[in-house]
Amino acid sequence: MSALTAEQVIGLLTSYTRETGASVEVLLVGALALQAYGYQDRLTRDLDAEVVGPIEALTEFLSRHSIPADLTTNFSGSIVAMPPGYRDRATDLVHQANLHVRLLAPIDFVIAKLRRGTDLDLDDASFVANRFHLTTDHIRKAAAAAIDASPKDTALFLFQKTVDLFCKSLAGP
Repeated sequence: MSALTAEQVIGLLTSYTRETGASVEVLLVGALALQAYGYQDRLTRDLDAEVVGPIEALTEFLSRHSIPADLTTNFSGSIVAMPPGYRDRATDLVHQANLHVRLLAPIDFVIAKLRRGTDLDLDDASFVANRFHLTTDHIRKAAAAAIDASPKDTALFLFQKTVDLFCKSLAGP
């Protein structure tokens, strides 16, 4: 399978809405969002998104088109929650009849990537933080809001450590 672009996914989602008559609202949260932020070299082969409404038919449609999808109706439903209001801060990428494609706000994208904390996620977060001039103070405040919204768990200590190391790397030596 070849690399996937945001334009291809938007085209497929448009086809899905035409074929089914269904309305689709997705919030891009993975590498496709990163492409929309301007990082054209970041390749992906799947769609990571929060979906408003049922996901089964959409997942089947994407599968028929050889697009792996990690879809959820609650992206915040993790040990480390998203900062409250992340859906309200999301911006429109496409808003047309029956299709609404949104992007996480840059600060929320950074927090989402820090929640996972892999090397690739940290690289993605670094690109977005630098591209949108996010300060370490802004990142720490968003991380604190995510922690406050999360169930108490030892994983929060690891998340906080990831945030601290990431902010230190952004600040430089």
